[in-house]
Amino acid sequence: MAGIDAPTGHDRTGTGTHDPADGHVNGGVAAAAQAAAAAGVHAYPRIVATLIRVTGDWALAEDCTQEALAAALERWPAAGVPANPGGWLMTVARNRAIDVLRRAAVERRKLHDLAVLTPADGQPEPEAGQDVVDDRLRLIFTCCHPALATEARVALTLRTVCGVPTADIARLLLVSESTMTRRLTRARTRIALAGIPYRVPSGPALAERLPGVLAVLYLLFTRGYLPDGEPAFADEAVRLARLLDRLMSEQSEVVALLALLLFQHSRRDARRDAAGNLLTLERQDRARWDRAAIAEGLAALVRVRHDGPYAWQARIAACHATAASFDATDWPTIARAYDALADIRPSPVIALNRAVAHGYAYGPVAGLGLLDAMRAGGGLDGNPLAVAARADLVARQGDRLRAAALFREASGMAGPTAQRRALLDRADDLAR
Repeated sequence: MAGIDAPTGHDRTGTGTHDPADGHVNGGVAAAAQAAAAAGVHAYPRIVATLIRVTGDWALAEDCTQEALAAALERWPAAGVPANPGGWLMTVARNRAIDVLRRAAVERRKLHDLAVLTPADGQPEPEAGQDVVDDRLRLIFTCCHPALATEARVALTLRTVCGVPTADIARLLLVSESTMTRRLTRARTRIALAGIPYRVPSGPALAERLPGVLAVLYLLFTRGYLPDGEPAFADEAVRLARLLDRLMSEQSEVVALLALLLFQHSRRDARRDAAGNLLTLERQDRARWDRAAIAEGLAALVRVRHDGPYAWQARIAACHATAASFDATDWPTIARAYDALADIRPSPVIALNRAVAHGYAYGPVAGLGLLDAMRAGGGLDGNPLAVAARADLVARQGDRLRAAALFREASGMAGPTAQRRALLDRADDLAR
C-alpha cells in the first residue's frame, strides 16, 4: 500500500585493569557467533531437507543440524570461520547423523542410509549457494500434504523449512510452546505413519497441493521482507519460486508468484535510508531499484495466462515497479486490479489496500468511504496499517494535525521497531 511499504569486553580479574587480549577473544567469539548465525539462516533449511531425504527421520535431521550449529559456536572462535561455512555445517550434521545411525543400526534400511550419506572419497562439499536441487522443494510439498491440518502445515513449514524457533511459532499461533512442540511431533509422526512420500507430486495430487505450496513460498518471502525480517528468507523464497517455475512453467499462478516476488524484491535496497529508517514508496530512490529483477518479473508476467490471486497481485506490483515516479503511478489500473482481487479472494488486507488504491485513484473521500465501510464491519479493529492508511488519506485532504495524531495512534499499535519509527516520523513531518 502507499502509506507503508507493505558483547562487549570486561575486566575478568576484578582488578579494574584491562587485558588487551579480552577484546580480541570477545571479538572473536562475537564474530564466530555472527558467522554461525548467518550460516544457519542460509544453510539450515538445506541441511535439514537433505538429511530428511536420506534418513526419513525428521527429528534426527533437525537435531543433527542444531548440533552442527552448536559445534560451530564452540569451534569457530579458536579455529576461525571456514571458507565454506554451509559446507562445514553440512559435513558436521551428516557425520553426526552417521554416528547416531551406527549406534542404532538395527535395521537394514538404516544401514543403507549410511551408504547414501557417506560421500565418495574426494567428493567435495557443496558450496553454500550450490543447488541441492529439489530437497527443500520436496520438503515444502511434504509439509503441505492434505493429510495434515492447515495449522500443522503452517507450523511444520515454519519450523522445518524456515528454521523458525518453536517458541516463536507458538507465539504466532497463540498457543504455548509445549503445545506447539506436541503438535509438531504429531505432524511428523503422521507423515511417517501415513507413508507420505518425500517428493513433488504429479497429476491431481499436484493441483491439490500447489496452492498450499505457493502460500508457503509467499509466507517465507514475507518473513524476510518484513521491516525487522531476515533478508535471507526472501532470497530463499525467490530461489525456490524460480525452481518451481522451471518445473511447472505451465502453471500460471506459479509464474505469477515468481513475478510478484521479483517486483517486491527489486525494492529491497531502497526501502531504508542511510540511518536505517523505513521509506515509503513515495520517498524511495527509484534509481536504486533492481532493474534486472523488474525485467525478469515483467518477462514472467507475460507468460501468465489466467487471472488468479497471484496474477492480480503481480499486475499491481508491476504498476508500481514500472512507474517513473510515485506521482506517475497508474492508480486507476491498480484500483481496478484490487476490485478484481477482492472478488476472488476477499480479506481485510485486500480490502484495506483496495481502499488506499481508490483513495489515490479517485480522491481521498473515495478511499475514506471504503475504510469507513470496513470499520463498520469490524475487519480492521486493532490494525495499525488501517489507521496509517486513514492518516495518509486525511493528510491528502489537508488536515495535517489530525493526520499526525492518527499516525501517532498507529505507531502505538505497531509491532516491529522499524515500522513504529517510520509512523512516528510521518507524524513529526506533518506536525512540523
